[in-house]
Amino acid sequence: ALLLLVVLTPAGAASAAALPVVINTWAFRTAAETAWKVLESGGSELDAVERGCGQCEIDQCDGSVGYGGSPDESGETTLDAMIMDGNTMEVGAVADLRRVKNAIGVARKVIEYTKHTLLVGESASLFAVRMGFPCEDLTTQKSLSLYSEWLNQSCQPNYWKNVVPDSSTSCGPYKRREEVMHEEEQTRSQSVHNHDTIGMVVIGVSGTVASGTSTNGAIHKIPGRVGDSPIAGAGSYADSTAGGAAATGDGDIMMRFLPSYQAVEYMRMGTDPTVACQKVISRIQKYAPKFFGAIICANTTGSYGAACNKIPGFTQFHFIVSSPLLGQPTEQVVDCI
Repeated sequence: ALLLLVVLTPAGAASAAALPVVINTWAFRTAAETAWKVLESGGSELDAVERGCGQCEIDQCDGSVGYGGSPDESGETTLDAMIMDGNTMEVGAVADLRRVKNAIGVARKVIEYTKHTLLVGESASLFAVRMGFPCEDLTTQKSLSLYSEWLNQSCQPNYWKNVVPDSSTSCGPYKRREEVMHEEEQTRSQSVHNHDTIGMVVIGVSGTVASGTSTNGAIHKIPGRVGDSPIAGAGSYADSTAGGAAATGDGDIMMRFLPSYQAVEYMRMGTDPTVACQKVISRIQKYAPKFFGAIICANTTGSYGAACNKIPGFTQFHFIVSSPLLGQPTEQVVDCI
């Protein structure tokens, strides 16, 4: 089927309202198609989010979701994911998940079989196995190649600062520098080309909201690093009394502002989804003008929008929307602000 393309203006063309609606970050069309089919077959909004994001895990979307991508400093691929029920406000999340491919599936089991919200690391992997998920190698020839190339480039770029030896010219191992140097944080060019997350919001015909994310995180991250994706209110947020939102980009910066929660609160106050997204981006810009990031928003009437921060190499943000008015998953583009 032909993929339609709709371009939105920086001010945000108001979207027509219709339910149900599926919206997800980036041009991950198969994820949207899968989620839409779940709704069409009578599945719940949570089912749609789980299956939609899970499709990206299978497809290894952009190499930044699922197995075989974004190796950390030790060459290992680890996964982060979350899913949120906007009716009950329950959240299930996993971070630093190892040797299990279906991260958002494991996150769903956290809701269904525990009283917890977030499980991490080896313990999350053990929980997944107890829930029936198979142990599988997340490493591929592609991830091994990425790791080898990075080592051959003296481990550049990396995420260390204020250490010796100089992290801009060597691989370490590093120790803390006695005198802390304050350097301006720079936008990592790699981030623009590693889309690092699928975030999805699903709103059913009755206005029920669910959201979720899945990612293999920042490439060459320090082992143990967890970004915004599995954090409720940062990676995504769902509230069936207001709407849902999901973020993508430099999670180390964006998670500090709980952008998805903030966007939903703006929509609760009656703010148009596009404007809500823009307000969130503008808030982060005040503190990190060079950050790489975007956010999608949808309210309970089916109106939706998106916004992104304009930096060199990233001037537009692509996302996918499915609704009865569109007839098929439709790629849309918004100009960054």
